Amino acid sequence: MEIRLLFRPERPAAIQLIWAAFLRYEAPDYSPEGIEAFRRFITDEASWDRLESFGAFEGGQLCGVIAVREHRTHIALFFVAADRLRQGIGRRLWDHLRRLTPAAAVTVNASPYAVPVYRRFGFCALAGEQCRDGIRYTPMRWTR
Repeated sequence: MEIRLLFRPERPAAIQLIWAAFLRYEAPDYSPEGIEAFRRFITDEASWDRLESFGAFEGGQLCGVIAVREHRTHIALFFVAADRLRQGIGRRLWDHLRRLTPAAAVTVNASPYAVPVYRRFGFCALAGEQCRDGIRYTPMRWTR
């Protein structure tokens, strides 16, 4: 498996992977407003331009994405293709990011579906579940 920076021409494939996984696993927990807010975020070029995005590739095919901002201290997007879950792809993406960032802490606003995953990665909740623009999340932090 290769993990590397995503290039602009690879964004459509990343968006497709993210959207498909979101609809399957996360959208059921969101209001129509939240689903639309998320769709707008992942299809907005300016949003992507503010992110540093990494892809996991196997056999030349994108199978996972992690995107960060704020000097690699905040995870904005983290998705694995639905047909590739529980194969260690998410763990490899997280380990890759951990090796790259010198930061003492990394934060994320975890969806209800992802909270247990982040806990397994060593993240702790900073507060209870919140909701903004229809998007439900739990603020979490990992500390080195």
